[in-house]
Amino acid sequence: MVDLAQIPAEPPVRPARPARELFGADCDTEINGSQVVAFCHNGYPQTDLVRLHVECDRWWDVDGDGAAVAIGPAGRVELSGRCWKEVRSAWVSHQRQ
Repeated sequence: MVDLAQIPAEPPVRPARPARELFGADCDTEINGSQVVAFCHNGYPQTDLVRLHVECDRWWDVDGDGAAVAIGPAGRVELSGRCWKEVRSAWVSHQRQ
């Protein structure tokens, strides 16, 4: 039998989740052979400094880190980079201005 005195009247209070940070442009990256293009849109009220990073597949091919580009609220930007041969990976980093 269940002792009803040991069942709490209300469920325990869960700690509140931290508020989701509303920052960071949304970027789509496309790799086509040795070329990389990233399309970014900033849907938030703070300026985002975005930078394209390209890692090349060949050991002798130079990896590239593009210059930081500021995207203001509701702004869009296209970033591009390349390798001499194949691209291993590419990503966009974000930084507050």
